[in-house]
Amino acid sequence: MRSLLNRYVKLAVLCLCGLGVCGASSAQNGTVKVGVLHSLSGTMAISEVTVKNATLLAIDQVNASGGVLGKKIVPVIEDGASDPAIFSQKAQKLIQQDRVVTVFGGWTSASRKAMLPVFERFHSLLWYPVQFEGNECSSNIMYSGAQPNQQILPALDWAFEKGKKRIFLLGSDYVFPRTANLILKKHIVQGGGTVVGEEYVPLGGTDFSSIITKIEIAKPDAVFSTLNGDSNVSFFKQLAAAGITQARMPVMSFSIAEQEAKSMGPSLVNGSFAAWNYFQSLNNPDNKKFIAAYKSKYGKDAVLDDPMVHGYVDVLIWAAAVKKAGSFDPNAVRKAATELGWTDSPMGQVKFADNQSLYQTAYVGQLQPDGQFKVLWQSKGALRPEPYDALAFPGKRCVVK
Repeated sequence: MRSLLNRYVKLAVLCLCGLGVCGASSAQNGTVKVGVLHSLSGTMAISEVTVKNATLLAIDQVNASGGVLGKKIVPVIEDGASDPAIFSQKAQKLIQQDRVVTVFGGWTSASRKAMLPVFERFHSLLWYPVQFEGNECSSNIMYSGAQPNQQILPALDWAFEKGKKRIFLLGSDYVFPRTANLILKKHIVQGGGTVVGEEYVPLGGTDFSSIITKIEIAKPDAVFSTLNGDSNVSFFKQLAAAGITQARMPVMSFSIAEQEAKSMGPSLVNGSFAAWNYFQSLNNPDNKKFIAAYKSKYGKDAVLDDPMVHGYVDVLIWAAAVKKAGSFDPNAVRKAATELGWTDSPMGQVKFADNQSLYQTAYVGQLQPDGQFKVLWQSKGALRPEPYDALAFPGKRCVVK
């Protein structure tokens, strides 16, 4: 009888793990485990390692202030290795084996798409810190990165205001660039502009010779680049070798920020443009504190960028939502996160909308010789996140269940 009872207990535990409840038990002994899942190797490491660092900084700060619900946060760090399949495997490991209560991480939309079924199957919650193409709405993801109406479309409006209406679209060949460019094409045509070219390279691709030839023939007013990872290094080097300067043909990037500029060498991308929801050069008290804290932990020469601050803010909002909910339960936490109201942050005031995406301000900046961005334009206040672009996806809207 006792052996039969033990067997039923084991089965019950397995069932609870399958429902994602096991993670809650990691919060029973004075600590609580969270997952930190980013590419620490491969083509995306150039961008993701520092997001991991910023996430750990926020965890340190929360622990220094007493932790969450009296418990110390213990991060379990995993390497997605720039491979969507590995992201999926590591997400499942974090939830099932490490029994984390939530996960912070991901960069490419391919990695997010690969992880999404895992979080839905195990009823867990992912905090995703990077701009993306929208066209997705899951109750198991908190989308703090920019939606299209908070990054790519404000950049297009700014370009049009500057008279740049002949646009060449260039991207890495995966979900975000393809969908972002679909949205851009609709708005370029509606605004009276012209798409003079559209090209893609594999993620991590390094040969841009034929594409640069096509750009020279097309003579665009600007190139809108959704290249990701270290492909940017090859593109800008080959662009310079072809004698194409930013003054002659500017590039607007959606994945190059301060960290990438530092890794590539600021002189290589000097004068190019980018659209984000945060620049290190923003002048506000919270940003000054964030910069000082990060440099104190990771070195005085460290630079800060948009995905890093989103990774940092995600942890702080998660901790506040746990406190409000009085629980680590994913459903209670996500509900509380959308009810927190406005929060001061290094990028200004932010809050999660009921669609689990973040209200935030849009900025357009130009890279300076020191690797920092000069802010040229900003939206009038924080923009409400719109996961589905009305022009590209008419009739579709986000409903979080």
